Amino acid sequence: MKDINFLVAGVGGQGAILASNVLAAVGMMSGYDVKKSEVHGMSQRGGSVTSHVRWGEKVRSPLIEDGKVDYIVGLERLEPMRYLQALRPGGTIVLDPHAIIPITVSSWGQTYPPEEVEREILEKVAESVFWIPGVEIAQSLGNAKAANVVILGALSGLLDVPEEIWLQAVERMVPRKVLELNLKAFVRGKELTAE
Repeated sequence: MKDINFLVAGVGGQGAILASNVLAAVGMMSGYDVKKSEVHGMSQRGGSVTSHVRWGEKVRSPLIEDGKVDYIVGLERLEPMRYLQALRPGGTIVLDPHAIIPITVSSWGQTYPPEEVEREILEKVAESVFWIPGVEIAQSLGNAKAANVVILGALSGLLDVPEEIWLQAVERMVPRKVLELNLKAFVRGKELTAE
């Protein structure tokens, strides 16, 4: 089994922890040893939330060393920029271009970087960058909060794990009242990278 390291990065309220729980469940259901670690930060105030998820034959630590992350999963446009040192050479970034302007930027006259600048930087560092309009797709389905599952769907198209396992993991982790919407969100995300 090849070890696979994921770093999920988002802003409080975006479902980064749910996304990492689904990723961990998919790994376990696929027969991997799985470890997970979370950093909530000031998540209730819109701060960064990160989670390390590791799949392997035998995973000894839940934390991923800098330079060893295979996939950065960004639920907000700027969050992957904070963790570029973690990405391995040849690594992949899957992110939502949706921006959530932090209070420190809007209140103190700071500038949120333009998307073109970020695109240029990310494409120099990563081998592949997938810009997935998760919030936009989730809104079109009826609830922007399903954007995290859209992004997971896109990620699933890059991994050799049967779709049924992903769907079962989503079913286990997502509340019943929004399950149907999230399953649709997953499939729409997968369509964007599966080609």
